[in-house]
Amino acid sequence: MSDAPLSRWEQGGEKNTGYARRFAELVESGADVDGEARLADTLVPRHARILDAGSGMGRVAAYLQSRGHRVVAAEPDHRLVEQSRQMYPDLAVLPHDILGLTDDVLAAAGAPNAFDLVVCVGNVVTFVADGTEVAVLRRLGELLRPDGRILVGFHLQGGPETARRVTPEQFAAEVAQAGLLVDHRFGGYDLRPVDDQYAVWILRAAT
Repeated sequence: MSDAPLSRWEQGGEKNTGYARRFAELVESGADVDGEARLADTLVPRHARILDAGSGMGRVAAYLQSRGHRVVAAEPDHRLVEQSRQMYPDLAVLPHDILGLTDDVLAAAGAPNAFDLVVCVGNVVTFVADGTEVAVLRRLGELLRPDGRILVGFHLQGGPETARRVTPEQFAAEVAQAGLLVDHRFGGYDLRPVDDQYAVWILRAAT
């Protein structure tokens, strides 16, 4: 049995099931659920190497793959992995969390170990295990190619009840501890001005 602490997502248990159902219904209805993916696509050239860390049901990774990028999707929740495989059968998903994406795991999957862009949206960073926040950000930075960037997004207000509440100041401090720099911060994936509801960050390695 693993000694690793449970993530906040795992601690949420059945409270998280509404996420998958809600987005499945939105996709089936034809609603626009690609805001994060469109922004990610603008941050890289064609045929970029992209990691979707915490890929959930696969909607962002599948969109980016359809745009011609080499996408590695990683999702530790087996229920979301199964949903992703049903909705996007052409998208391969590694059943690992961010700290589980070791060089050996990536090599065994035939995946690159460095990426032009790491996508970590949908409150993923606020669901990691308590005390691992800086380690998670540091690992994301280690997975970047030179000049690579990280796209992060999470709720400041009104987010999932099981997620961590973190202020922009706290997050910026953890970013610095992880050896990363903030290039930009916005209030949404449409690059709206900073507000107190949602935060979108573009990060890069400090060196």
